[in-house]
Amino acid sequence: QVQLVESGGGLVQPGGSLRLSCAASGSIFSIYAMGWYRQAPGKQRELVAAITSGGSTNYADSVKGRFTISRDNAKNTVALQMNSLKPEDTAVYYCYAQVPNVYWGQGTQVTVSS
Repeated sequence: QVQLVESGGGLVQPGGSLRLSCAASGSIFSIYAMGWYRQAPGKQRELVAAITSGGSTNYADSVKGRFTISRDNAKNTVALQMNSLKPEDTAVYYCYAQVPNVYWGQGTQVTVSS
């Protein structure tokens, strides 16, 4: 089993920044990919950003240039730096780890509002 613990969500004004963090623990030999999905009310869960153990990254078009994903393989952590936040970024953000089964965090709320 793998446990994922997220932190860093909250309320921010449009144009502001937040940093999400996620730490994986448990029966981990190696994690292939880690990343973040989000789900807004009434919408499907969507990929925000992902990063492999080799450092390859993938971003949703809607966040390119604003969000940056990073990873510490030694500590099994992943972070998402979110800048220039918009109201449409409001959602519950979920961390995931692929080992190769996919495990999920409990989710953290991000609200962008004035």
